[in-house]
Amino acid sequence: MSKAWSFIKDPIHGYVRISGAEKTIIDTRPVQRLRRLRQLAGSEFVYPAANHTRFEHVIGAMHLAGVLSEVLPTHLDVHTQEQMRLAALLHDIGHGPFSHVFEPLMVRHLKKTHEDFVPWLVNETEIEGKLDKAGFDPRKLGLLAVGRLRDAKRPYLDQIISSSVDVDKMDFLVRDSFHTGAGYGSVDVHRLLYTMDVINGNLSVDGRAVATLESFLLARLESFRTIYFHRASRAVQIMIVQALEAAKDELDLLSFDEPEDYLRLDDYKVWTDLRECKQSKKIMQDLEARRLLKCSYEKTLFAQEELVSNVITKESVRDKIRDEIAKKAHVGIDDVMIDVPTLPSVPYHNAVEIQPLDIPVFRHGPTGKKEIVQLSEISRIIGVLRTFMNLVRVYTKEQYRSRVEAASRQILGETSSSVKVSF
Repeated sequence: MSKAWSFIKDPIHGYVRISGAEKTIIDTRPVQRLRRLRQLAGSEFVYPAANHTRFEHVIGAMHLAGVLSEVLPTHLDVHTQEQMRLAALLHDIGHGPFSHVFEPLMVRHLKKTHEDFVPWLVNETEIEGKLDKAGFDPRKLGLLAVGRLRDAKRPYLDQIISSSVDVDKMDFLVRDSFHTGAGYGSVDVHRLLYTMDVINGNLSVDGRAVATLESFLLARLESFRTIYFHRASRAVQIMIVQALEAAKDELDLLSFDEPEDYLRLDDYKVWTDLRECKQSKKIMQDLEARRLLKCSYEKTLFAQEELVSNVITKESVRDKIRDEIAKKAHVGIDDVMIDVPTLPSVPYHNAVEIQPLDIPVFRHGPTGKKEIVQLSEISRIIGVLRTFMNLVRVYTKEQYRSRVEAASRQILGETSSSVKVSF
């Protein structure tokens, strides 16, 4: 690797080496802005220490991308190793304020996600010139940063950045667990990194590390249930989305003619603006006093069920069910919110998004040749993880909770009494 410019002390990975080229990119406005974007917007209302930012996450992802690039038996050259590190460093610069919580607005009104903004910001800001000066192709790096390089000969390059087991997930699982104190991220990610190889052009995990892979997948599942989809965290996120939706026109939140229009938006500025905006002020006052929406109904599914599956996957169905619940409960439709994990306000778009059979695993055959095997053949736990699981919740204001609960039960079916427990 190129000579280290300096080091950053990270609570997760220890000392992270920074090269001169990386320093020039870290010091750009798009990357420095990540200091003002929380990694888990809303979670601080449940886990007080969950105030870590996208900035420290991308530093961690860059470090892991560098480790994996160095240890892969394909022996990537120094230039490609540095390219992978820079791609991981830049992979989150497209996030809006409040990270994934801003995503519903972009999807609904712009038909875009934060990943669509990454190549744009790489190529239309100071990053472009600095990458070019350092000897990197900004166009290729912008695509690689979101796993869209599509190198036919080396598909594993995209997979290092974006796949079922990528450096992004390896970092945020451990980091989010550390900062929340939830305790599910004690995964030996370096064991995974050092046992990876490239088989038939794809990133693969050595079957000898299957126990670590199981831990990784279990950590994702438990982190989803206890961190990313915690009832109170989601209540906060829903309220922020409501405030953003109400204020979007007055605050001009979705007009991005130039990168500057987008880069001006961060958690600090938008939170302050939402407090002052007439359309969103009441919601923000409730948030600051922790007067949160209440979960009046919850259903966990471990098998496909047509009605609830449609609620999860189809917005039109959700809207219709919401209207029916509101009518039956005698409340306004704006006072009923159906929340499902497929909405893009969690770090991955599906509750389970754990599809173990999509993770290539290899073992050494009798002759020493590396052979791809089905993960389910060598892990019983994987069979359990393949079980379908999804969640549906209905939120409302405190004063409507019992009425909305009764209406939701009639329309969506009975559920466990445990949801009555307050938070």
